[in-house]
Amino acid sequence: MKKIGVLTSGGDSPGMNPAIRAVVRKAIFHNVEVYGIYGGYLGLVNGNIKKLELGSVGDIIHRGGTMLQSARLPEFANREVQKKGIEQLRAHGIEGLVVIGGDGSYRGAKALTEQGYPCVGVPGTIDNDIPGTELTIGFDTALNTVIDAIDKIRDTATSHERTFVIEVMGRDAGDIALWAGLAGGAETILIPEENYDMKEVADRLRSGHERGKKHSIIVVAEGVCSGYEFARQLKESTEFDTRVSVLGHIQRGGSPTVADRVLASRLGARAVELLIEGRGGRAVGIENNKLVDYDIIEALDKKHTLDLDLFKLSKELSI
Repeated sequence: MKKIGVLTSGGDSPGMNPAIRAVVRKAIFHNVEVYGIYGGYLGLVNGNIKKLELGSVGDIIHRGGTMLQSARLPEFANREVQKKGIEQLRAHGIEGLVVIGGDGSYRGAKALTEQGYPCVGVPGTIDNDIPGTELTIGFDTALNTVIDAIDKIRDTATSHERTFVIEVMGRDAGDIALWAGLAGGAETILIPEENYDMKEVADRLRSGHERGKKHSIIVVAEGVCSGYEFARQLKESTEFDTRVSVLGHIQRGGSPTVADRVLASRLGARAVELLIEGRGGRAVGIENNKLVDYDIIEALDKKHTLDLDLFKLSKELSI
């Protein structure tokens, strides 16, 4: 390959910029031209494509968000819209495409692959919900953002002897809630993958209060219910003074952690290697700290699984 493209799509995540940087510099190192597609699949269809040089990705490794910007384009599921995107790629002489994003982004890459256009998916999402990889780019940074908030909220919760409900992102996957809740010493963690019993939650709070606990932290993934809805239910079952904090999009921002910068650099570089080797239709990931790649079509047929051993551990440690 002599020319490849790179785009970011869907929700942004910290670490996308280091991944873009890795794609650009790895490609140029191998004498391959790189073109940035601005605005995700929408930018692809509209032809918002520019050649990137070494300096184009200078001083971005520490920045959150994505220099290529992002957008959602539900219409890209339409085959005719996909063909417009392929026409733009061919018009610029781009022979392969690196797609950095989550589930929806992978579906777009899968559609292009099925039409014979080589794409490689790089998992960029804070939700950590892409099958085939143990970690996604942005997950670690989001966790550190959440745990920083939990630690600060704990200070005021202790001062006022209150119960705090903290709502975090995770519509279909509870990884953020589980990992941050475990690391933050939450008394209760609610995730989409497991049903909860309000009586059990109330009994746990009362048990802690009886032995002298001054506060309680409850972490709720948005896919379970809103923090305010859960607080309403809790108020009907207990007598505790409860407050709610919804962390929202703050979880997507911020400078990526060392772990995310290194992960993004490794995955972005590997994606370029696959295209140079002529192996399109793949997705890259990491397992046991080793880089892996797998069929992007098969990947989307699998279901992300959460580590329920961690969930069990969180209950055992929060007695």
